[in-house]
This record gives sequence, structure tokens and C-alpha cells, in this order.
Amino acid sequence: MGYAIAAFLSHYLIFPLIVLACILFGGPRKSRVMASMIEKCQTQDYSDLPEIQSFHARDQSALAYRAYAASGGSAQPHASIVLVHGSSADSRSLHVLAKAIARADFAVYALDMRGHGQSGQKGLIDYVGQLEDDIEDFLQCISEDGPRALVGFSSGGGFALRIAGGKLQSQFDNYLLLSPFISHDAPSSRASSGGWVRIGLLRIVGLTILNKLHIRALNKLPVLRFAIDDANPSNLTTQYSFNLATNFRALSSYRENIRRLKQPMRILAAQNDECIVPQAYEGIFGQAPIHVPVTIVADASHIDMIVDSAPLNAVVTNLQDMFAVAEMDTTSRLVNS
Repeated sequence: MGYAIAAFLSHYLIFPLIVLACILFGGPRKSRVMASMIEKCQTQDYSDLPEIQSFHARDQSALAYRAYAASGGSAQPHASIVLVHGSSADSRSLHVLAKAIARADFAVYALDMRGHGQSGQKGLIDYVGQLEDDIEDFLQCISEDGPRALVGFSSGGGFALRIAGGKLQSQFDNYLLLSPFISHDAPSSRASSGGWVRIGLLRIVGLTILNKLHIRALNKLPVLRFAIDDANPSNLTTQYSFNLATNFRALSSYRENIRRLKQPMRILAAQNDECIVPQAYEGIFGQAPIHVPVTIVADASHIDMIVDSAPLNAVVTNLQDMFAVAEMDTTSRLVNS
């Protein structure tokens, strides 16, 4: 009888209390500011930054993006390039990269992903999967008929991988990932992303348990906090809710995500990356059903991938090469049909 009472209390009282305690007290702590992740972007020249435009998502929210017309002199852009920023950032952080790509005669769209910049409330989304819905709505809004690529940096690279292995994979002809964050348990990840992020692991565990029981009322609680000062520039996002942290990345089963790849994909990584172990990408993407070339850019840091000349040149060269291959494949199909 005593054992049955103890088992009852453990199952229906003690365990729920432990879960509740994890959620209430297991949030992310504040971390020291990581200047290398902020200063280079903040000191760029933004005098020619395009004005924010907006499109309406299916929930009628106005979401922000910036458009860069192809400026290389061709009559038509080679393709449309959609850029996805890294964690905490927004479309402004991609300005230097977007200009470099546009000069190579690509039409470029840099997004403020929902929960960032001027797209919704910072750090929050309504449900896991909403970011994919937003991408689909954006593509319908711009209604570009030609070829296109999705280019993602850091966490945006992980999200691009999520798209490439999901239901929207065929919406893009090519994928280019720049020092992508794959998963905290992937061999490519340094502990706490090199000090960039603090994880509320106990809260994540507790909320994951609740979500398995279809209880999602607490999913707006923060579970990630970035190494940003409280007086950070207004365009940055200091923390992510459970929903946003779960959605703005690769699938939690990143290996399965990689096994679903079909469209051409390449990876560019920084040799001196503070957040990522670039040499690990070869092994991780060796599981893919397609060949995913990995190029390590010498003497580059994490943020260098979107602001410095050598990585920018590598991005442009890879996009030109990927679409040249795609054009030859299309021509071959027409000749052989």
C-alpha cells in the first residue's frame, strides 16, 4: 500500500512539480558581451541601405524585407537570391553581402525573419513552423518566375537547411549555407557557440515535455539569451522564445534533415570561426544523398563571412557557378527532350 501511494505521488505530484520548477527557474542566464559578433556589423557603411518594404503573411502580419536590384549591367538578373540573417540580427546585417551579390547581377531580398528587426515582436513567434509559412508567403508575394537560391548565415544557415529538407525544398533551385549552425549536439558546434549564446537547458527540457503532451501555453518563455549588452543596438534581438529557438534552426533531428536533401547545396565556412568547428562539416554532410561541397575560407572569422572581401567573393563565385550549372542542366534537358 505504501509503495502504491509513493508511486502515485511520484507520478502525479512530484514529477509535475519537477517539470514546473525546470520551466520556472531553468531559463537562460545573462552572458558576457561577445564584441566580435557585434562590432564589425555595426561599423559598416549603411548610408545606402534600402528602405524597409513589407509583405503580408497569412496571419495578416506585415513582415519586413529589403530589396536590392541587380546592378551588374545585364538586361535581366541571373536569379533571385533570398538572404536569411543569423541569430539576433536582421536584414541590416546582410547589407554588405547583399550589395556584393547584387553587383554580380542577382536580384537580392534580405529578410527580417519574424521575431527579428521590424517583423513582429522581437524574440517571439506564434508556433513552430510559422517561419516556413512566412517563407512560402514571401515567395508568393514577390512572384519571381526565374531561378532562385536561399542563402543563410549562421542560424539562418541552419534554417536554410531546414527548408532544404522540408516541404518547401523545391521552391529554391540552389542552397548556399554560410558557417551554418546545425545543432548544439552536432560536431560542428562549439560549446555555447563559443560564448555567443546561453541556453536555458532545464527550461527547454520542461517545455519539450509539455509540448509532447500538447501543452504549448508557455512556449513564449525565453530559452536562449545572446551575448549582447542590455543597451544593444535596437535592431538586435536579445533572446528567443521556445517557439523561435525551435523553429529558427535545422530540424532537431538534423541527420534526418540532411538525408532529405535533394536540391544542390554548398557550404562556405570560416577558418577562424569562434562559434563553429568548420572542419566538422565534411563528416556531417557526408550523410547527404547528394554531394555537398564544403569550402573553408582562409583567415576568416564568423562575422567575416558576411562583411569581408574574401568571403564575399567566395559567395558570389559559388552563386555564379551554381546557376551556370543549373542553366547547363536545363539546356541539356531541352536538347534531350
